[in-house]
Amino acid sequence: MEIETLITFIVYLVGMLVIGLIMYFRTNDLSDYVLGGRTLGPGVAALSAGASDMSGWLLLGLPGAIYATGLSEAWMAIGLSVGAYLNWQFVAKRLRVYTEVSNDSVTVPDFLENRFKDKSHILRVISALVILLFFTFYTSSGMVAGAKLFEASFGLSYQSALWIGTIVVVSYTLLGGFLAVAWTDFFQGLLMFLALIVVPIVALNELGGWGAAVDAVGQINPSHLNMVEGVGILAIISSVAWGLGYFGQPHIIVRFMALRSPKDVPKAKFIGTTWMILGLYGAIFTGFVGLAFISTQDVSVLGKFGIDVVTEDGLQMLADPEKIFIAFSQILFHPIVAGVLLAAILSAIMSTIDSQLLVSSSAVAEDFYKAIFRKKASDKELIWVGRIATIAIALIATVIAFNPESSVLELVGYAWAGFGAAFGPIILLSLFWKRITRNGALAGIIVGAVTVIIWGDFLSGGIFDLYEIVPGFLFNLIVTIIVSLMEKPSAEIEAEFDETVAKLKE
Repeated sequence: MEIETLITFIVYLVGMLVIGLIMYFRTNDLSDYVLGGRTLGPGVAALSAGASDMSGWLLLGLPGAIYATGLSEAWMAIGLSVGAYLNWQFVAKRLRVYTEVSNDSVTVPDFLENRFKDKSHILRVISALVILLFFTFYTSSGMVAGAKLFEASFGLSYQSALWIGTIVVVSYTLLGGFLAVAWTDFFQGLLMFLALIVVPIVALNELGGWGAAVDAVGQINPSHLNMVEGVGILAIISSVAWGLGYFGQPHIIVRFMALRSPKDVPKAKFIGTTWMILGLYGAIFTGFVGLAFISTQDVSVLGKFGIDVVTEDGLQMLADPEKIFIAFSQILFHPIVAGVLLAAILSAIMSTIDSQLLVSSSAVAEDFYKAIFRKKASDKELIWVGRIATIAIALIATVIAFNPESSVLELVGYAWAGFGAAFGPIILLSLFWKRITRNGALAGIIVGAVTVIIWGDFLSGGIFDLYEIVPGFLFNLIVTIIVSLMEKPSAEIEAEFDETVAKLKE
C-alpha cells in the first residue's frame, strides 16, 4: 500500500475515535447512551439509518454478487429500495409517537413490554434473546468484511486483520454510545454515498462508456445482462423479499425512535430513500463494470496491487468477487483518493457493526440486567454493563468470523431474515392493529425466529430454496393474528393505542 493511502486511512480512523470521545462527554444517562436523548435531526437520522443498514455488503457483498452472477442479483436492490421507502412511510412516524406515549420506551424489547403491559417480562426477555442471537451473526458479517478490507489493503493475515477491525469499532462504540454511533454513521453515510457514485463513473469512463461495458459483459456471459434469464420464480421472490426485513431491524427502527420530532419524518424519508436508491445502484454498476474491467487487465498489474485472480473457462476473474470495489480503489485512483475510498468501505462496515453492538449491549443492560437482576440499577451502572456487553458480543462475533471463507452476503442474509421474520409482523401489527395481544406477539416472535433457523439451517431443495424470511414472516403473521383473536387486550392497552392515534392526527 502507498504511504499516502495509509496516512489517509489512519486520519479517517482517528477522526472516528475523536467523535466517539466528544460524545463520551455528552452521554449522561441510559437514554443518551441507547437513544441519544431523542435529539437526532432528519439528516443525521436518515443517513445514520441508511449507513447502519447498508453494511459492508453494500460495497463488498452486493458488487461481488453482481460480478459473479450478473444482473439477476439486482432484484435484491429493487426489494430493498421499496422496503426502505415503506418503512419510512408507514413505520417511522407512528413508532416515534407510540414509543414516547408508551412510557418513553428506548429499545424494541422495552417498547413491546410497555405496549402490551407485560409485567412478566417474558416478552422483553424473548425479544432480547432473538436480538442477541441474530445480531451476533450480523456483527460477524461485518467483522468478515473488515478483515477482507484490511487483508487486501495492508497485506495482513486474515486473522490479524480481523482483530484490528474489531478493536477500532469497539473502541468508539464503547466511548460514545448512541450519539457517537449516529454521528459517525452520518459522516460515514456521506462517504459511502460519494464512493458509490464516483467509482462506477470512473470505471465506466476507463472502459469507454456504458455501451462498451455492456458489450464486454455480453461477450463474457450474455446471461449476465438479463435479470430474468435462468432465474426461477423462487429466486426472484427470495431477492425481492429482502424488502420485508426492514420492518423488523432493531438497529434501523431505533433511528425512528431517536428523531427529535415526528414532524422531521417527511424530510428524513426523502433523504434516506434517495441515499438508498443511488447507493444500491452504484453498487450494482460497480459489480457489473468490474466483470468487464478485470477480464481485460494485465495479470502483472493486478499482482502489483496484491489482487489475486484465477482463470475460469479461459476468463480472468477475481479469486474473491467481493473484493471488486477494493480492486477498483487501488487500480484507478491516486493513493490519497484510494485511501478515502478504502475508508468508505470501512465506513460501511463500522456504521453497521457499531449499531448492532449498541442495540445488543442495550438489550443486555436494559432487558436482562435491569429487568431481571437489578431493577433499581443506576443509569451509570447500566451504561457500564452495556459497555462490558459490547466487548463480550464483539469477541463472540469475531470467533464466528474466524473462517476466511465466510461470505459477507450469506451471514447478512441469515441475520436479516431472522429479524425481519421475528419482529417485522409484530412491529406492524403493534402500530396498526388495536386487537393484537401479548400472547399473540410472543407466539409470533418465537414462530418467526424458529422458522428462519429451521428453514435456513436444516431444509434445502425445492420450495425450501425460498429465502427463509418469506415463510418466517408469513407464519409469524398468521400465528400472531390467530392467537390474538382468541383473547382481548386490556382497556389500558386500547386506551394507549387510541392516544397514539390521536397524537398522530395533531
